[in-house]
This record gives sequence, structure tokens and C-alpha cells, in this order.
Amino acid sequence: MNGETGLSAFLEPSVIFMILAANATVGVITETNAEKALEELRAYQADTATVLRNVGESCSVAKEIDSTSAMNAVYQDKTNILFSGTVVVAGRARAVVIGVGSNTAMGSIRDAMLRTEDEATPLKKKLDEFGTFLAKVIAGICILVWVVNIGHFRDPSHGGFIRGAIHYFKVAVALAVAAIPEGLPAVVTTCLALGTKRMARLNAIVRSLPSVETLGCTTVICSDKTGTLTTNMMSVSKVCVVHSVHQRPMTDEYSISGTTFAPDGFIYDAGGLQLEFPPQSPCLLHLAMCSALCNESTLQYNPDKKCYEKIGESTEVALRVLVEKVGLPGFDSMPSALNMLTKHERASYCNRYWENQFRKISVLEFSRDRKMMSVLCSRKQQEIMFSKGAPESIMARCTHILCNDDGSSVPLTMDIRNELEARFQSFAGKDMLRCLALALKRMPAGQQSICYDDEVNLTFIGLVGMLDPPREEVRDAIHSCMSAGIRVIVVTGDNKVGDIVAYFSRTLCYWLQT
Repeated sequence: MNGETGLSAFLEPSVIFMILAANATVGVITETNAEKALEELRAYQADTATVLRNVGESCSVAKEIDSTSAMNAVYQDKTNILFSGTVVVAGRARAVVIGVGSNTAMGSIRDAMLRTEDEATPLKKKLDEFGTFLAKVIAGICILVWVVNIGHFRDPSHGGFIRGAIHYFKVAVALAVAAIPEGLPAVVTTCLALGTKRMARLNAIVRSLPSVETLGCTTVICSDKTGTLTTNMMSVSKVCVVHSVHQRPMTDEYSISGTTFAPDGFIYDAGGLQLEFPPQSPCLLHLAMCSALCNESTLQYNPDKKCYEKIGESTEVALRVLVEKVGLPGFDSMPSALNMLTKHERASYCNRYWENQFRKISVLEFSRDRKMMSVLCSRKQQEIMFSKGAPESIMARCTHILCNDDGSSVPLTMDIRNELEARFQSFAGKDMLRCLALALKRMPAGQQSICYDDEVNLTFIGLVGMLDPPREEVRDAIHSCMSAGIRVIVVTGDNKVGDIVAYFSRTLCYWLQT
């Protein structure tokens, strides 16, 4: 009997020890796997980069004693305040200290980070609330048990009133210990570990166990659009040019097949007929020139992944793909000739042709106020400026248009402008495409630079409409979130009228209805 009592005394501590060991093992394995996965992800990040100094560097900010006029000014607008941690590059001044420690800008950032780290997770809050409630209930029951047995304190078996009170106090304490769910932390940890393992099978990296239960309490998901909900493979799907001013309608519309970065696709006219030689159309030819030259991206073939990849903005890469689909004038534009090239050569064959034909002299980078970009090129002692940008910005600077029937340049009348505006609204509204306009301007011979004042009296070439299709798995993901009661919000910086966010919204509504 004593032996059995001795073994039972070690049984409960042994079980508790095994549970704690299992919890620790699961935690260590989870953390290790997460660290390994993060290390593998870091392998995709470049450790070194080539940097050209003195171009685009951060500029010093001039400080003054005058107060800022803006209400609720951000740090960048507070030109009358010096910040700790910054460097004075020139000048002398006497400053008054108005804040130290956590009252400085750097200190507020530190405090915000600490508040984020110390914030309790939803499950921890619920467990704390449950623990507090359970402790109160247990305490009340224990006190009730002790009070109910006051009449038994004087029983002779206890040997006195004091000993009887102590005996029933021990009973109350034993009841409290028995009522406490000591296995609850182990169960919670095990459930979180199983959730981490399940997410790992779905290629989702979870570094810490509390992140799993935080995801389980999610009610709203704010998702980025480009590259997250979409394929991030912008492609030109439609092109609009002016055919002739002597017919109605005056514009021609072309559709382009292919929705990836692969230079495989065809150009079709409004009747659905494939163009056998697209470069024979003057506007398509000049569109290809402008798209190849007024461009700072790169399209290349990755033999390891066996796919075409981009370097740069997706919008500009889409224009490079359009150049490849248009082809080149002469025999080199024959599809059979292009198909004989290797995939590495094919990626930018036509783009390199135009880059070799023209010599870039000067570039005006894109800016948000102008919403356009221009580049000055030279070919055979003839200087041409190519421009691309938002349709409203380009068309406002155009005085002429390039005709697709004979390649002539004619004045841009109000009727032509209205029809182009209608096409733009159709692309942006009905077709829900992101639109860009392209233009050119012949410059004086020998000009070696361009400025913002040169971006006037342009000749309109054409209008292109692009789309970025949603990922195939997005539909099921949206349905899963809705069935779980999670609200999905798309956060994007795109224009709400003329770009892909409207296309995505329309597609999403169609999915939900079907």
C-alpha cells in the first residue's frame, strides 16, 4: 500500500514534466523551422548593390526660425525644429532644447515600437479574463466551503476548534488546487503548434506561436493589390491610334493577346483579324519606337525558372513586351525569323534594335506634378524627343497627331481631341484599363539637352490600355474569408477611375455572384 502511494506521488509530477518537455520541444522545433525558412528567403535578397553617388541623394534641409503655417505639420514640414540624431552640414545657430528622451521624435518612434511589442494578443487577453473570472469563482467556492463547515470545527476528531478550522482550510485549498486547470496551457500550446504545422504545409511561415492565434482572431484583412491579389504582370491589351481625319470614326483600335511578360502574342484589328505585319502601320511602328526608348526597365529570360522576368516597373516592362509583339520593319519582323531566336535573345531583340538605331542624349525623369517622362534621342543627325505619361498630361501638351493611314502629321482639332477623350474614357471606364499616352517631337538639330519647357507642341502617337489580371487562387481565398466572417479591403495607390483597381473590383464582383 505504501509502495503504491509512493509511485502515485511521482506519477503526477512525471506527467507534468513530460507535458512541459513536449511544449518546449514543439516550441524549439517551430522556432528553428521558422528561422530556417527566413534564412532561405534572405537568400533571394541581394547582399550587394551598385550605387551611383551624387545622383538622387538625400538633400539637406534649410532650417529657419519662422513658425510653420501648416496645421498638424508632419516632421518633414517642421523646418523650424532640429531633430536629435540628425547632422548639421553647414551654418551656425543657437538652439533651445524643447524635448529629451521619449519626448523627441526618435524617442516617440522607440516608444511606439515598445508598445507594439508589449501589446497582448487576443488569446492572451481572453485567457487572462478567463483566469481572473475562474480565480474569483474558485475563491468564492472555497470560502463558501470553509464557512459551511464552521459547525464542524468543534468535532472531537479534529482535536479542537483551531485544528478543525485549519483542517477545513486545507480542504478548501485542496479544492482550489483541484479546480485550477493546470493542463490548459499545455492544451493551448499544443493547438497553436498544430496550427503552425498546418500553416507550414501551406507554405506560410509562422515565427512565433502567438501569431497563429492572432490570425485566428482576424476580422478584417487589408491587402495590397499589385503582386498580391494580381499577377503583377502588367500587359498591354488595347491600343488606340488616329487612322485619318477624313473618315468617321477617326480612330483605330487594336487588341493585343497575351497576359504575361512573354513576348508571345498577336495584334488584331477592330474586326478581329490578325495583323500580319504590324510595323507597316506608322502609328504602331512609332509606338514601338517610343515604348523601347522612353523606358528604363529590362525584360529578360530566366533559364532556371523557365520564364520571362522583369527588372523595373511593370508598366514599363509591359511596353517592352508590346515592342516585341509589334516586331520590326523589313524581313527581321517576320514571325518565322523571330521564332528562330533563343528565348534569351528573343526577350529584348526588338527593343535592342531600336536602342541601337537611336542614341539617348538626355532624359527627363517622371515626376508626379508633370505625370510624364521624356527622352531626347538622336538618329542620323536628327533629334527626336519621345514622351509617355498620363493621357490627360500628354494630350494637353499635343498640338498635332500622327495619322495611321499615311504617317502624316496633322493639327489636333477639337473633334479629334473629343474622340480621343471618348476612347480614353472607354478604356478607363468600360474596359477598366490603366492608360498611358505616347507622343513625340522633332527637336532642332544638334540639341544636347531637354527641359520641362520643351514638353510642348507634341505630336500624339497613340493610347495604350494595360491590365494586371487577378491571380487564379484569389477567388477561393475571397470566398474562404467571407465564409469565415472576415472582411477584405483592397488598399492601393492606383487611380480609382482609370486603372486596374476598377478592373479587379469588377472581376471580384463577378466572382462573388457566380
